[in-house]
Amino acid sequence: MFTAVKKIQKAEDVDPSEFEETVAQAMFDLENTNDELKSDVKDLFINSATQIDISGGRKAVVIHVPYRLRKAYRKIHVRLVRELEKKFSGKDVILIATRKILRPPKKGSAAKRPRSRTLTSVHEN
Repeated sequence: MFTAVKKIQKAEDVDPSEFEETVAQAMFDLENTNDELKSDVKDLFINSATQIDISGGRKAVVIHVPYRLRKAYRKIHVRLVRELEKKFSGKDVILIATRKILRPPKKGSAAKRPRSRTLTSVHEN
């Protein structure tokens, strides 16, 4: 049986924080209880989550998702954010796609680095 741990994928040597496990559990609960989102949330996962303070004494939950899953998250963004804001009452929920910066290829290598994975491109967008 799947658990909330499957909803968060980090580097092998890094353990998720308590707050990240809370967010992963909330997404897992949505998958199991909400019929409207069940099929869409099934294949999605997160990279990390943080809680930050914003103006007016409010708090926001920032959820980092992989860039390759950005389109899938955009399809259900409004419904997912609404349900997560219900679970984290009084907190705003923000989804951010995390891009990976690839190193330049080594000399003599036939592999080319996509322009979208360069340092300049990632920081421009």
